[in-house]
Amino acid sequence: MTEIEEVVDEGTEHKTWKGKLWSVVKIILIIAVTGGLLYYVFSKVPFNKIEHRLLHANRYWQAGAVMCYVGSMLFSSWRLLSFFKSIGLNLDWRFNLRLYFLGLCYNVLLPGGIGGDGYKIYLLHKRYKLPTKKVFWAILFDRLSGFWAIGAIVVGLIILIPSFPYHLAYPLAIVSVGSVIYYFVARKFFKEYTHKFFQGHCKAICVQTMQLLTIVCLLMSQDFTGKFAPYLLSFLFSSLAAIIPFSLGGGGIRDALFLTLARQFNLTEDMAVYLSFGFYLISIIVALCGVYYVLRPSRLEEGLPKVEGITNEKA
Repeated sequence: MTEIEEVVDEGTEHKTWKGKLWSVVKIILIIAVTGGLLYYVFSKVPFNKIEHRLLHANRYWQAGAVMCYVGSMLFSSWRLLSFFKSIGLNLDWRFNLRLYFLGLCYNVLLPGGIGGDGYKIYLLHKRYKLPTKKVFWAILFDRLSGFWAIGAIVVGLIILIPSFPYHLAYPLAIVSVGSVIYYFVARKFFKEYTHKFFQGHCKAICVQTMQLLTIVCLLMSQDFTGKFAPYLLSFLFSSLAAIIPFSLGGGGIRDALFLTLARQFNLTEDMAVYLSFGFYLISIIVALCGVYYVLRPSRLEEGLPKVEGITNEKA
């Protein structure tokens, strides 16, 4: 048994039979929801159309899409490091990056189980003796920064859509006022987690920008010459839905919502599904790179400094 398997077992061995039953039921629900939604999507848009787009796409643009997605994950790992530094957890960037990709892998391999975030919380608590709640809140603020970035970029894209039914002042006011309230609430009640607040949120913009570039590359792989903004806006809205826990990496949910929004914006339906499904496939492939650290857990902390002295100061 590997060290990582032991960690997973240690995190689950004290569950009651009800807890174990719920874990099994949750996995079944996740598979059922993901499969059911994908079946619905491909019943509306025949899979052979998506297959044709995937097989006949420009390979250079598809490679560019993969590189942009990898770039978004690198920015995402860097963003998380900012929030860790806020609580005095000055991780080596190499360890943080490896742990991040391992977490992505666990999100794919262990749906409904310990999950990537759960594993990170457990391992960092075990190695650095920090309270689990402290690590949890740092990870939560990392996620919140992502939601904020999506909202900010959505407003920017709305400017490029003349047919938007509401005056631009409304979304601008919502994002502006919401951002101010969000910052002051965080500063007052969670001050410890805001030491790198602006850095983390700037990096969140970079994460979402790279993911939008992933969609642009997928569009260009189809020799697309239309308007990008409606597709990008639909992608951002579908990304918000993808956080729902009862799906495998957002699969099915993102596709179903993307298809629904495509009808609202009068977009080409098979193109919309190609984008959402192509993005999903890329995310799975990149996440599975973390399998290396599942198979060789000793490499996770290879070449790192000793634990002593790493967490005693805030950056």
